[in-house]
Amino acid sequence: MSAPLLEVRGLQTHYFSFGGSRIVKAVENVSFVLRKGETLGLVGESGCGKTTTCLSIVGLLPPAARVVGGEIRLNGADLTKKSPREMRRIRGRAIAMILQDPMASLNPLFSIYTQVAEPAYYHLGMRRRPLRQRVQELLRAVRIPSPAMRMRGYPHQMSGGMRQRIVGAIALAGGPKLIIADEPTTNLDVTIQAQYLDLLMDLQQETGVALIFVTHNLGIVAKMCDRMAVMYAGRIVESGAVRDLFSAPKHPYTKALLGSVAKLGSKEPLYAIPGQPPDLARPPTGCAFHPRCADAMPRCATQDPEDVQCGPEWTARCWLPQRAGRGGS
Repeated sequence: MSAPLLEVRGLQTHYFSFGGSRIVKAVENVSFVLRKGETLGLVGESGCGKTTTCLSIVGLLPPAARVVGGEIRLNGADLTKKSPREMRRIRGRAIAMILQDPMASLNPLFSIYTQVAEPAYYHLGMRRRPLRQRVQELLRAVRIPSPAMRMRGYPHQMSGGMRQRIVGAIALAGGPKLIIADEPTTNLDVTIQAQYLDLLMDLQQETGVALIFVTHNLGIVAKMCDRMAVMYAGRIVESGAVRDLFSAPKHPYTKALLGSVAKLGSKEPLYAIPGQPPDLARPPTGCAFHPRCADAMPRCATQDPEDVQCGPEWTARCWLPQRAGRGGS
């Protein structure tokens, strides 16, 4: 088994109110590994800490947030120890990020050429003709038609699908080893979404880049990902191979998420998880999911469970033996 490209160990990221009177523990003791060429799906309800985890990795947290514990090791180097200047060299060159809304990434005042060329200029030192050739190759790689013409255009002249592919070209421009895609297909219609996912998989196969894919869509996880990490209330509650978690989920929350997916031809009413996610400034005692869990036991309300090994690289954070792979299924 190859050495990890990325190791996140015990990551804690908190948001602090003005004066520090209120602390939101957005990410609490999150750990996972990612190897070269692998795709990890990060799933969970809104507000569970997925995006904060990703922003912690790339060092782009808002001013109110701060990494207060843990390690983020990329090729063995701890990114939490890097200065802002060092992180600017790493972003785009070693790690790139694709955001949900391409218009939040693209500057309407600059041409497509300027924006795709910038990472190659800054990180690879490319100039003039080689740089223009690089931009055309990248646009061609993400299936932008007539790249020589399109690179002279501006974001507002492109469709939503083309803008998202251009953001992908920018992410690839510096030759990164890791791309973090934060719900990049949310604003695309179903047909364009399928084309974009196929494109990402093709690019990954060609370049060997590792991918963290943040999504609510479990169908995308089944199509795209090798492994899946399920987040709830700032923690990873279950992590393992996609085939294992889809076929025999151990944590009640994972099972509830899978149960809430619409099934083709089914006449059963769509399942909805009862209740609401907890306030991370005042999380419940014990297991954070216990107020919504139909299988909760008395100890779930008072004792925070530990990770239980359910198989090779498969863990679940749950007290229930039959769901945690200790003496039952």
